[in-house]
Amino acid sequence: MAAYDGSGIDGGLYSRVVGWADAAPHWFNRLVEVWSLLGLGLFALLMLAAWWRARGAGPAVMARVLASPLVVLVAYAVNSGFKGLVEEVRPCAQLRIRDTLEACPGAGDWSFPSNHTVIAFSAATALLLADRRIGAVALVAAALMGASRVWVGVHYPHDVLVGAVVGVLVAVPLALAAGRAGPLVAHGRGGALRPVLGTGAAAAVADARRPVGVRRD
Repeated sequence: MAAYDGSGIDGGLYSRVVGWADAAPHWFNRLVEVWSLLGLGLFALLMLAAWWRARGAGPAVMARVLASPLVVLVAYAVNSGFKGLVEEVRPCAQLRIRDTLEACPGAGDWSFPSNHTVIAFSAATALLLADRRIGAVALVAAALMGASRVWVGVHYPHDVLVGAVVGVLVAVPLALAAGRAGPLVAHGRGGALRPVLGTGAAAAVADARRPVGVRRD
């Protein structure tokens, strides 16, 4: 398949965003560059925070938290397949824009969909289905990550939008399925893995206070 030119979709919007970046203050652009480069590390930290909180939650919650890195890996693999099928040329190369904040990737480093965005949104979705508070923070961070990839000049807006959809669609069924491993977590909490899996004490107290017939994962 010949390399695809995505500029006809939203190349004008991409050029406008790159122009805004060119006129933005240096300190702001530097923040965006650093976030775009290193921001995915935040999702690993949020997973650790979710794991810590899940030590006192129900076993299905812990199962979903533990599965979140695997969810991200699967989403990345699926997206890599899409990239290889479409082979969309990077916008900075297609439109020959040389003054982007991030150096334009070389030939063969395809643009559609955005890997960064897929990783961010799959992680955020998996976390949201396990811990709403941490997941809400992760979703905001995921949106900022997607926007940063356009701002630094390496993706079209549609690369980011589709990347977000791919991340969510892959993560939802996998994260929900991971919750079915709750019995394994419950079993592990009674053995040597208790320091890692926690006791679920907070969930037990909450369940004890619930009206009869009301259950929790």
